[in-house]
Amino acid sequence: MSRIGNKPILLPADVNVTVTNNTVNVKGPKGELSFDFDSSLTVVVEDNHLLVKRPNDTKWSKTIHGTTRALVHNMVEGVSKGFTKTLEINGVGYRAQLSGNKLTVYAGYSHTVELEVPSGLKVELPKNTIINISGIDKQLVGQFAAEIREIRKPEPYKGKGIKYSDEHVRRKEGKTAKK
Repeated sequence: MSRIGNKPILLPADVNVTVTNNTVNVKGPKGELSFDFDSSLTVVVEDNHLLVKRPNDTKWSKTIHGTTRALVHNMVEGVSKGFTKTLEINGVGYRAQLSGNKLTVYAGYSHTVELEVPSGLKVELPKNTIINISGIDKQLVGQFAAEIREIRKPEPYKGKGIKYSDEHVRRKEGKTAKK
């Protein structure tokens, strides 16, 4: 039994949800998202709550039930509040630069790494070592943040690299000379 799937989703006053066939459309102050869910599930809007129901207790129904509810909940939260990821760049000469729709990262390589900012995302650089990524689609925000972090993962000896702001990098001691 899915505990997440059975929880009702509370809809804020400024969010409008419409369900047609197997598509959920969520519209709010920050934007609009849609999602095609499995045809065996039913999505019902009652008062200011949204419920995802499954027809039976087969393994497939149980599996997709909680996932669908979580995705729809993230859509509701995204169009009302939005999602933000913050990355920190550590290292001598490591920095980022934003020009138009291109993010250029200098991460200790002999070349620069240029990334195209996906549509629907907003990238800000309060400092040249801090990157803020925000948007209404949680998956898109997390995927782009992971792509930036993948350029140079933080290493455990000096802590150089790109890390999430809330990430803790476990440090190692390194070699010591024998006396």
